[in-house]
Amino acid sequence: MVDTPQRDTPGGPAVAPVRPRLLWYRDWVLLPTIPAVLAMDQLSKHLIRINLTPGQSWPTDGLLRLTHATNSGSAFGLFTGQTPILIVASLVAIAFLVYFYRTRALPSLWLRFAIGLHLGGAFGNLIDRLRAGEVVDFIDLGWWPIFNLADSSIVVGMILLIGVLVLGDDRREPPGQTESRDLSDAGSLNR
Repeated sequence: MVDTPQRDTPGGPAVAPVRPRLLWYRDWVLLPTIPAVLAMDQLSKHLIRINLTPGQSWPTDGLLRLTHATNSGSAFGLFTGQTPILIVASLVAIAFLVYFYRTRALPSLWLRFAIGLHLGGAFGNLIDRLRAGEVVDFIDLGWWPIFNLADSSIVVGMILLIGVLVLGDDRREPPGQTESRDLSDAGSLNR
């Protein structure tokens, strides 16, 4: 993180420095991750819808199959038929992720990637719920409930997020890339 030195104010103690934030529209990790995950998720679901009938699998046998399934609930089929509640829950989760991102001054590369995976997956499943009232699932491991790329993205993002928050992550962009680019915008943070 970029910390500016503390400064003394006339007639008072030193005030804490203002730490610049990484602006989301300049974030070269977060910004491409969200649409990439969203595009792969929506394209894969579209290909499943046009090539497999509901319940059909390809190949018909084996551990890993593509099986066209729909889910009007959440993970593991919980809250089946509760689409309005799940839409609200998705919107709350997206809002929280945006808030979490915005409150982190210069978050690490891995944290930004994890948030991008989460947001891309959340938007992917939200689009399905808004459009059809259910999500298309197709990755069938046989012993595990059928899932999709949005679900995978959310799970991988959660693992990365927990890892970064628990273990810490000092890997940030090399000095002079994000920091210099965004320090010029630090004055606009308080507007």
